[in-house]
Amino acid sequence: MPDRVGHRAVSWASAGAFGRSFWQPPRAHGDVIVGREVSFLELFYDLVYVVVVGQAARHLSEQVTWAGLGRFTVVFGLIWFAWVNGAIYHDLHGRAEGRTRSYVFLQMGVLALLAVFTGGATAGDGPAFAVVYAIYLFLLGWLWYSVRRQDDRAFRRITTPYILGVLVSATVMALSAALPDGMRLAVWAVVVVGWLGGITVLDWRNGATRDTSLSASESMIERFDLFTIIVLGEVVVGVVAGIADAGRTPVAVVTGILGLGVGFAYWWSYFDFVGARRVASRRGALSRWVVGHLPVTMTIAATGAVMVSMVDHASSGHAPDPAPLVLSLSVAVGVLALVVLATSLADWHDLAAVYRPVSVALAVAAAVVLGIGWLAPPPWTQILLVTLVLGAVWFFGMVTWFSSTHHGQAPGRPGRPSG
Repeated sequence: MPDRVGHRAVSWASAGAFGRSFWQPPRAHGDVIVGREVSFLELFYDLVYVVVVGQAARHLSEQVTWAGLGRFTVVFGLIWFAWVNGAIYHDLHGRAEGRTRSYVFLQMGVLALLAVFTGGATAGDGPAFAVVYAIYLFLLGWLWYSVRRQDDRAFRRITTPYILGVLVSATVMALSAALPDGMRLAVWAVVVVGWLGGITVLDWRNGATRDTSLSASESMIERFDLFTIIVLGEVVVGVVAGIADAGRTPVAVVTGILGLGVGFAYWWSYFDFVGARRVASRRGALSRWVVGHLPVTMTIAATGAVMVSMVDHASSGHAPDPAPLVLSLSVAVGVLALVVLATSLADWHDLAAVYRPVSVALAVAAAVVLGIGWLAPPPWTQILLVTLVLGAVWFFGMVTWFSSTHHGQAPGRPGRPSG
């Protein structure tokens, strides 16, 4: 009898210990895990966005018009801010226990449903998209509020407006479901612009000195880099879809392979000059780094979407307007966004001898790429020229980098963070 009672006590104690270990409160502000790497859970979570972004890009690939580009910009902006909210929350407050996992899987379920309605978000599926998106934001608002309840009062001046922003956005999105399509899209655009301004204002209010809980950690930098890889995959998807739609003709195959070169060239420039690099502690640098990734990732995804039309019409010798100019505009804006990102890095000042001339070269490249799109040569020619221009900028950057290193002005080496 005593053994049975003791066994029962041990079982209840074990169950209680398991429960406390399984369902822990979120990490508080300032509870930073130094040297944390991106977890398998975060990588799994990001895979859902592969589908969501792919649905948005597919809609643009089917409607390569200026109006279609505008609709894609708004929808992608909403998707991107949803990802940013989820990624930042996990980086600041996530753990490896059951509570975090349960909420992440719940978010993934909502996002999978969101993907169903993303392709038709600006048309018949708009109301459903708005409602599901609102549910996702309300869920994130609850997660942020759960941190606020246990947090130090000193952080509430930052967290309270942020939580209010999430909840107001969720409410606006829910109400937009009742609006006509055009008006609903306009409201969504206001939500995107509001988030752009809100992140910037919150960062500037925080001032030039910040504690580690409000800086871009190594894991957060890695997470943004990984999301960039996700959208680069859309270029591959666009090439494959274009070749398939064109009936696998030799011209389409060659044009598609050249199209991959645009994605490859962008990868080299991003990861050698911007990726995996420490964000500066200067006022406004963090928000500029976060917000700057929106046009970078958006234009890469748009490039992949337009690539479908370019490859599909390669045999005819001319892609329908405005596809050539939309392709060049996407690349040009993305290249200029790299300059914005560069200004937010510690290397912008530490390695000024490299970053200043490279930024000028990127701006020149953007102008040249736009000129190519305006001339609208045959698809294979345009894609080849754009790849060569991007490759030339990268080569100039490498020569500048190693020249500065040779003269003792630039520590470190390309592709690695300097700090």
